[in-house]
Amino acid sequence: MKNEAKHLFEKMVDFKRFAISMLAVGSFFYIGLIIPDTANAVSDLYIMAGSSSAFLFGSILFFILSKRCRSKLNETDKGQEYLMRK
Repeated sequence: MKNEAKHLFEKMVDFKRFAISMLAVGSFFYIGLIIPDTANAVSDLYIMAGSSSAFLFGSILFFILSKRCRSKLNETDKGQEYLMRK
């Protein structure tokens, strides 16, 4: 049980790191989209908009997964101990 709580806690932290990283990358793509001189063609704008959206949706997905792991940890006593320690 303790290993399961530790494993779930590590997954929660990893999902949160993935989400933050994807949010940062998506933000950079969005900044490239709003700067007028970066794109030479309309297709470049569509690619940057699609990439920015994809990274944003991925970030949201990983935040949801992290929240699910946290709620599972809150249901168990060992999981609450891990959350209180960190």
